Amino acid sequence: MGELFVVVNAGSSSIKFALHEAVAPFAATRRGLIEGIGTAPHLRLRDAAGATLMERNWPVEGFDHARAIAEAMALEAELLDGATLLGAGHRVVHGGLHFAGPVRVTEAVLEELQALSPLAPLHQPHNLAPIRAIAALAPELPQIACFDTAFHRSQPPIAQEFALPRRMSEAGIRRYGFHGLSYEYIASCLPRLGLAGARVIVAHLGNGASLCAMRDGRSVASTMGFTAADGLMMGTRCGALDPGVLIHLMDTEGMDARALEALIYKESGLLGVSGLSSDMRTLRASSEPHAAEAVALFVYRIQREIGSLVAALGGLDALIFTAGIGENDAATRAEVAAGCAWLGLTLDPALNAAGRGRVSAEASPVSAFVVPTDEEGMIARHMAGMLG
Repeated sequence: MGELFVVVNAGSSSIKFALHEAVAPFAATRRGLIEGIGTAPHLRLRDAAGATLMERNWPVEGFDHARAIAEAMALEAELLDGATLLGAGHRVVHGGLHFAGPVRVTEAVLEELQALSPLAPLHQPHNLAPIRAIAALAPELPQIACFDTAFHRSQPPIAQEFALPRRMSEAGIRRYGFHGLSYEYIASCLPRLGLAGARVIVAHLGNGASLCAMRDGRSVASTMGFTAADGLMMGTRCGALDPGVLIHLMDTEGMDARALEALIYKESGLLGVSGLSSDMRTLRASSEPHAAEAVALFVYRIQREIGSLVAALGGLDALIFTAGIGENDAATRAEVAAGCAWLGLTLDPALNAAGRGRVSAEASPVSAFVVPTDEEGMIARHMAGMLG
C-alpha cells in the first residue's frame, strides 16, 4: 500500500512520468516514457531497478498529448499496485516573473501560464497539455506546477537585465535562466559535499546545456537568458549568437521567424557543426574531423562561460558536473577542467574515470564533483511541501 505522487515531464513529442513515494527520500517506484507522439507512439514502463515491465505501441492518428495521458492513466491500477495517488507534479519551463516557487494549479494559474507561452513557444504548450488532460480526466486530483525559471529569481536584478529600452524590460524581456529544477536539486546536495557557503559553478551538460553560478546555494548568474537557446552550445541549439547574424540571414536568405527558430533550436549545436549527430557519444566515436571540431567548440564555449561566471562570483571554490554528458563523459570533464587550469583546478584521472563524487585531485585548490541530478525527485519534494 502506501501513498504516491506522479511526476510528469512533457516535451514536444514525448511524456516522461514517474511514480514517487510520498515520503522522504521520495524514491521512484515506476518510470514511464511515451515517445514518438506525432510519429510512432510507443510506451516503455520500467520498475525501480530499470527492468522493463511493459511496452506498447499505438497508431499515430489522433495520438496527441491528451491521448498519451489518458493511456497512462488507464494503467493506474497496475502502476499504483494498491497505493493511493495523492497528486500530480509537473515540470513547467517558464514561470515568468510572478511564479518564484511551486504553485497549486487552478484555472486562473493555468491561464497565467498559458499567457507565458510566447516566452517559451517550443516548451510551454507541451508542458501545459498534460495538466489540462489530467484536469479533464481526474478533476479532483491536486496538481502542482514546478518551474525551471524559479530558482534563478534569486539573482541580483542587474544580472537579469538586457540593455534594451526600459519598456521592453517592463514587458518581461529579461534574463530568466532555465534548468532551475536541476540546479535546485544540486544546491540541496551542497551541504553534504562541504560546500554549503561556497562559490560554486554547476555545469548541467546534456542535450540542453547551461551553467549556473551559485553562492550559498542560491543562483547568482546563469548562461541561459530570455530563452533556453542562449549561452552554451547544445545538442541542436546554437547557444549565444550575435543578433546581427539573424538580421543578416533575414536579408540575404529571406529567412522568416519560423526558419530562424528552426535554425537556432533544431539545426545547430553539435548537430549543425558536425553535420553528423547531436549525440556526444556518436561524435566521440567518430573519426570525422567535423565531429572533433564540434566537440572542441562545445568544450571551448563551456570554458569561456566558466570564466564569465567566476567573475560574477568573485572566485571559485568548486565545479560540479551533472546531467547526461556531465555525469557520463569523462573526456568532456577532463577537457573542461584543462581549460580551468588557470583557476588551479586539477582532476584526479582515476576519480574522473569512475565519475561519481569528488573527481578533483587532493591538492587542487578548486574542487570538482560529479553529482547525478534528479529533477523529478525535486518535484516530488515540492509536492510533499505543498500537499503534506
